Amino acid sequence: MIKQISVFLENKSGRLIRVTQVLGEAGISIRGVSIADTSDFGILRMIVDQPDKAITELKEKGIMATVTEVIAIEVPDIPGGLANVLAYLEEVSINIEYLYSFIEKPTHNAIIMMRVERIADALEVLKKKNVPIVTDERIYTL
Repeated sequence: MIKQISVFLENKSGRLIRVTQVLGEAGISIRGVSIADTSDFGILRMIVDQPDKAITELKEKGIMATVTEVIAIEVPDIPGGLANVLAYLEEVSINIEYLYSFIEKPTHNAIIMMRVERIADALEVLKKKNVPIVTDERIYTL
């Protein structure tokens, strides 16, 4: 499983840059990022190359951050590629809380980061269906 850093941000100017500055000054690279917002706050979700160091650095700077486990899969970058994989999870009623993606070079496949309600069950189903599971080591070194 992959350690994802979640940061809760007030929806005000300068909050996002502060997080990225802290990580940059600590020599931590962001591998994937997503942000969801409301009128008052946002949730910044990141995959970084050094998650344990990132959480320590952020907390030391007074930034509220947590670690969440997510899974990563590799999906062919073709029409319907993601739909096919999601159908496997739907068949066994595994709910997807959220997901985001990025393209890995040179394979040009999509890497999908997913937060699901039953991680162990989801991994079992995906492995049985021969969906490539992306390891934390591979994600952190992209």
